Amino acid sequence: MITFIGIIFGLICVFTGYILHHGSMMVFVAAWTEFIVIIGGAVGIFIAANGMTVVKRTIGEILGLLKPNPFESKEEYMKLLVMMYQLFSVARRDGLLGLESHMEDPHKSPIISKNHTFLHHHHCAAFFCDTMKVVISGGVSPHDLAEMMEIDIEAAKNEAHVIPEAVSNAADAMPAVGIVACVLGVIVVMGQIGGEPAAIGKAIAVALVGTFLGILVSYLIVGPIARAIAARHRTEENYLQCMKHALFSFARGESPITCVEFARRQIEPSIRPGFSEMEKALKAAKSG
Repeated sequence: MITFIGIIFGLICVFTGYILHHGSMMVFVAAWTEFIVIIGGAVGIFIAANGMTVVKRTIGEILGLLKPNPFESKEEYMKLLVMMYQLFSVARRDGLLGLESHMEDPHKSPIISKNHTFLHHHHCAAFFCDTMKVVISGGVSPHDLAEMMEIDIEAAKNEAHVIPEAVSNAADAMPAVGIVACVLGVIVVMGQIGGEPAAIGKAIAVALVGTFLGILVSYLIVGPIARAIAARHRTEENYLQCMKHALFSFARGESPITCVEFARRQIEPSIRPGFSEMEKALKAAKSG
């Protein structure tokens, strides 16, 4: 949501400054054809370069920016640490086979089903459960398991990178599309040479709106959206890295508290739960 608040604030400031300089907003109404050229051209370029699958994913990612990011929340990380501690404790108490039912159907697991963010993210649950299944099956060394997890995280990173890269490329193309709209406007102006000076001036203003809109949309709207999507994906990667460290420690045979402590140290300091906070939450979950 903050992304769109920033964009709206920027647009208000730009046009307020324009109006205070005695600019008329009617020129943008008269330049409605420039909007068709710029928006239509940009959408056409985006579809041609990326295909409909990426277009659909991009729409979903942009709408997702309207929701709070759970992966930069201390509370969500605490839920993750508690969940992993409980699962690792089950393995220590009942053996690895005690985890099979939790991994096979995490939606029915009395431990995992409490963690909505983990369970409903398209990659988190699969990453954790598949890795735990490998541990349960045995025959894989901790270092081989770590390499598997790194490959998985890298694949998820590459998949996620497609969207912000596509949006960023669209932002880079917008000034050029604005120039195209401006050139088309200049062609129209050339056809009016010899006419009324006021009409020619209006036509030049409409043409220049094309360049203005191309730059404005690129740097004030599309560019920030691309960076916001990329930033959200980085927080998702950090969430996976947190699980990776706990799983690697678990595969080495460490105690549940040691496993989650390795995971806790991976969390960014600004949202990292303190050790005492985590210990208190683990004791509460254990007693509950």
